[in-house]
Amino acid sequence: MADRLPQIYTWTGLFILTGAVLGMVHIPRQQDFYVLLAFYIPAFAAYIWLYRQAAEDHLLFYLAAAVIIRLLLLPAIPNLSDDIYRFIWDGRLINAGLNPFDHLPGYYLEEGHRVPGLTADLFARLNSPEYFTIYPPVAQAVFATASWLFPHSITGATLVIRAVLIAAEAGTLIFLPRVLQGWGMSPKRALLYAFNPLVIVEISGNLHFEGVMVLMFVAGLRWLQIGRINTAALAMAGAVAAKLVPLMFFPLFIRRLYAAGRWPVVFRFFGICGAALLVFFTPLLNGVFFRNIGQSLGLYFHQFEFNAGLYYIARWIGYQVAGYNQIAWIGPRLAILSAGFILLLAALERGKDWKSLPEIAMWSLLAYLACGTTIHPWYTIMLLFLSLFTRWRFPVVWTGLIMLTYIHYLNGAFKENYWVIGIEYGGVLVAILIEIFGRPRRALQR
Repeated sequence: MADRLPQIYTWTGLFILTGAVLGMVHIPRQQDFYVLLAFYIPAFAAYIWLYRQAAEDHLLFYLAAAVIIRLLLLPAIPNLSDDIYRFIWDGRLINAGLNPFDHLPGYYLEEGHRVPGLTADLFARLNSPEYFTIYPPVAQAVFATASWLFPHSITGATLVIRAVLIAAEAGTLIFLPRVLQGWGMSPKRALLYAFNPLVIVEISGNLHFEGVMVLMFVAGLRWLQIGRINTAALAMAGAVAAKLVPLMFFPLFIRRLYAAGRWPVVFRFFGICGAALLVFFTPLLNGVFFRNIGQSLGLYFHQFEFNAGLYYIARWIGYQVAGYNQIAWIGPRLAILSAGFILLLAALERGKDWKSLPEIAMWSLLAYLACGTTIHPWYTIMLLFLSLFTRWRFPVVWTGLIMLTYIHYLNGAFKENYWVIGIEYGGVLVAILIEIFGRPRRALQR
């Protein structure tokens, strides 16, 4: 009986995690916070339990189980996010031969500009119809493919997008243990990503393209690890073309590329990467692309506010001094502050090997998130991924606490709960301080 106990515990943990994840994706809507929390708490507890008791020699079983959990989400329609409707809107525009960056959605409801499939009903479901789209070319290609395969079916197009993201996640779980092993780390750490309920729900459930970004980035790391510079450059370009976030890490590459082969290697890597990005973006480039996407991205620094850290402190000070919200002044300066911090890190850090890259990239991303005016739960996925190659585990804590931000949508009326934000950031800060000054348990560091 004793020999069977670990097996029983494993199946129990997997059953709880699977049931809770399925519940989160199928039952609560965005405003049903307490229902969501009732599923997320056992899911997160099962996640930690599964990782702590998992045996490394059964890693393939656990990774396969993680993929199966994601596959069980295939038929779901996202309840916690309405981004899917913008995905389909953009995809239908592309299939009509139109550039989704050219006009605001309302333009296509005007007489003379109608496009098949872009109906008033679909328009009513868009969460930001007054803003230009912000999705890069890899995401747009997936939207177009899904809408081409299912031109009249939201459910069918959703299934295609989810299948792509689950395939990306499966690819990540193939590359991740290999990168960890290549740097002499336990491949078991991959389970901290594989079973994380936030990762599962936000990528395979809510269809955020962090899944493709992480796949491209981990593939790039693997190819850098084994010296395939050209292939790595293509992968890193793919990561940027999926989500723009990895651009902030490029200054950290220069010293390591130089160590690998002096300036010719530096120029070769960035030359290939730049050429690939040009190929990715060329179908979308025209006279208004940079203006319109820049306008939407600018809203993240001048207008949008959600679950911010340092910004809310600065905003409060601004209210005391000036008596009104100074986001238009504070937001860009915090962005400059985070960019300056990242460039300073790149200049001062002395790492020349690729093994040291994820840790310095993690701190760079943390600075960016700390200074951001809008921090959605899925923004922490890349932070969690980078932490797997380090001794730091506070991103695990953040992925647990940041789901509390769904309370802001409680009962369908958006209103931020600053007590919850304080608990979230306070908990992350305490976790960081414990890891720096205390004696954290090593169970999650193996």
